[in-house]
Amino acid sequence: MIEQGNTEGTGRRLNNLDIAQGVALRPIGEIADWLGLGLEDYDPIGRYKAKLSATGIKRSQQAAQGKCVLVTAITPTPAGEGKTTVSIGLAEGLNRIGKKALPALREPALGPVFGVKGGACGGGYSQVLPMEDINLFFNGDFPAITAAHNLLSAILDASLHQGNPLSLDLRKVWWPRAVDMIDRSLRETVVGLGEGNGPVRGDKFVITPASEVMAALCMSTSLHDLKERLARTVVGTDTSGAPVTAGQLRATGPMAALMRDAIRPNLVQTVEGGAALIHGGPFGNIAHGCSSVLASQCGLGLADYLVTEGGFGSDLGGEKFLNIVTPHLGRGPDAIVLVATVRALTYHGGGDLERGCSNLGQHIRHLRNYGPPVIVTVNRFLEDCPTEPEAVCKFAKDQGVPAVVSDPWNSGGAGCEELAAEVASLSASASNFRRLYDDSDPFATKLSKLVRNAYGGRGVTFAPAAERMVKWLEEHGLDKLPVCVAKTQSSLSDDPRLLGAPSDFDLHVRDIRLSNGAGFLVAICGEVMLMPGMGKNAAAFRIDVDDDGVIHGLN
Repeated sequence: MIEQGNTEGTGRRLNNLDIAQGVALRPIGEIADWLGLGLEDYDPIGRYKAKLSATGIKRSQQAAQGKCVLVTAITPTPAGEGKTTVSIGLAEGLNRIGKKALPALREPALGPVFGVKGGACGGGYSQVLPMEDINLFFNGDFPAITAAHNLLSAILDASLHQGNPLSLDLRKVWWPRAVDMIDRSLRETVVGLGEGNGPVRGDKFVITPASEVMAALCMSTSLHDLKERLARTVVGTDTSGAPVTAGQLRATGPMAALMRDAIRPNLVQTVEGGAALIHGGPFGNIAHGCSSVLASQCGLGLADYLVTEGGFGSDLGGEKFLNIVTPHLGRGPDAIVLVATVRALTYHGGGDLERGCSNLGQHIRHLRNYGPPVIVTVNRFLEDCPTEPEAVCKFAKDQGVPAVVSDPWNSGGAGCEELAAEVASLSASASNFRRLYDDSDPFATKLSKLVRNAYGGRGVTFAPAAERMVKWLEEHGLDKLPVCVAKTQSSLSDDPRLLGAPSDFDLHVRDIRLSNGAGFLVAICGEVMLMPGMGKNAAAFRIDVDDDGVIHGLN
């Protein structure tokens, strides 16, 4: 551990990599011992990382379950509001006040690491480590998921080339290819060009965090469950309109073999030497945005408090955890932490903090629908005026929810002790958890309930392509699955220009994608892309490695 603070002797503000590379990491065996894991319960990968073994997973799943805390956020700025940093700081804070806690977080994707946001290991003195390893090809999970996805693509195209025995309709092949990078040129492609390589057909790539294989892994509770999900994954329809699955293509076994180790949660540590589980990485705006069910189940069996997060705002990853993930987890959260920042609320108010608090108000109204207690925390930034975080807290308290200021970046767990005490107190009492919609609700009804209760909007409209897909889903008994809305993270609506808390708007569904293996329907709304593009000033241009193999610029 290094001394906490904001600057080096030169007065330069330390960045995430400075702090991470200055920490004396504990051997992973010590982290496992602290959790009560035996040697048979985990497999070390080097000195500072491990994967839970099949034995460790089963033992953790069968142990007494601790409290579950969901961390989500208001509508974020492009740089994010420190939700992961707060999640880690909260776990560290709970440990400091005598509780046994660990965070279960998503793995970073290479797209954001080299794109706009940079790394995704938290920040300052609330990070998971070793951050360079976690941000880049962490334990091979993303490469394995990408390979499994593309293996199904290859098997599908080979079947088409070898006489098309399943009578796949070339106009209705839905399965894309995947790559863990942001590359807009791959949004629309053509495959099969060249003599003997056909049939020629249109194709596309999605980024790996948007892959159904990623979602299926994150919803699975065992390797057996994963294989069942892979088998029922629908790749398209035959010429009669019936669904064709990966199981029919005989792809299940080889795909699962590639993911044999990727399904096992990863064990690492925080800056303060506490344990952390990192597993899975679906985006919150184009997928369901949560760590794996398996990691959450294991964490609940290993600690008194599991702290998990939903990607982007409560209208995205938070809502999806609460409505999609909880049935598979077998429970709802015991408390919900809503992260706000002065900069985001000021942005949503067009420069006026008080007006921007309307966004916080809608997120509070949304989350109070579910039953568990909601706690607002203002993630303090150094540039905040001293009175601004307290003004946000006052607004939240006026809405009837407790609120505290946290400082995880600068102070680690010490900066989250007040939040930890509030969470421990409020989660002690049982709460009646409920979802926003019923499984039996029609697809349009589910969406309408989300728009009104989660987004604060008016209704839903369907493009012709979406209407045709709803009809097909109904014909094949697939229309009752939960809904995963793919929309912008920059607004409660599907229009990134509508800031604050818009109300007089409809959600525009332009297409629907069936994720039968994951177990939900993806409603694609507005202009959201399943393959992001790289900007002019990408984080990639700051990253380098010196002759000694030390990485610089990763943040």
